[in-house]
Amino acid sequence: MLQGWPSVFLDTTSFILVCGVLGLMVGSFLNVVIHRLPRMLDNDWRYQCAELRGEEPPVGESLSLARPRSRCPACGHVITVLENIPLFSWMALRGQCSACHQPISARYPVVEALSGVLCALAAAHFGFGGAAAGALLLIWCLIALTFIDFDTQLLPDSITLPLLWCGLLFNLYGTFTDLPSAVIGAMGGYLSLWSVYWGFKLITGKEGMGYGDFKLLAALGAWLGWQILPLTILLSSLVGAVVGIGLILLAKRGRQVPIPFGPYLAAAGLLALFWGKELTQSYLRLM
Repeated sequence: MLQGWPSVFLDTTSFILVCGVLGLMVGSFLNVVIHRLPRMLDNDWRYQCAELRGEEPPVGESLSLARPRSRCPACGHVITVLENIPLFSWMALRGQCSACHQPISARYPVVEALSGVLCALAAAHFGFGGAAAGALLLIWCLIALTFIDFDTQLLPDSITLPLLWCGLLFNLYGTFTDLPSAVIGAMGGYLSLWSVYWGFKLITGKEGMGYGDFKLLAALGAWLGWQILPLTILLSSLVGAVVGIGLILLAKRGRQVPIPFGPYLAAAGLLALFWGKELTQSYLRLM
């Protein structure tokens, strides 16, 4: 199966290290996605609104994931290549901009480290092959969605919808589950939270969650199958409830302040990716 591939991939330890380093590098790019994608969407929405009103589109700096180059938000200093090495640059700079010495958020190395560790774990868990490649893609998307939702309470369609279709694509040949389970998982994931949303709205008159949560759970169902949906919903609800109560009691956060649900769905999805079968069997034994 591995004949013809570079010999480095034949060694499990080397493969884990390669995936870990790749995770660190992609984690650096994920910081760009987390910071810029919501701003790009906001610019696009403003442009569309101006067109609908017949007004002149707002003029501003052209923004994409590639341009302009990363810079310090405080002074505008352009980040050099040596200042952009995952983890090490932040530590070498002691968490400060080299030009103005303003603090650089610790989130940047946290995202990079999280990506690196999870990618190495995926390599060790799945081994070299299509499953590991799919797991890396799923991990990167879930990390980006988690932090974007924390910041903006948005789960962009530009990530959730391609993620759903990629899950079905990987499962055409049963990479993580069989195709019927993936299709039913996508439908069941969307409809389950859609039903909760409308039930809550009919009873209270309020919206309990966003449509992005439906799409994210549908994507997880497409990747991992309908069998993991009960576990995913249970784990995400428990973690969300604990965190929400903790914020109310410890951080004095008002009960009316919305709490993003996407990060808890993403965390539950990662647990299901690595240990879904074991956790499901344990849950069924308890029942």
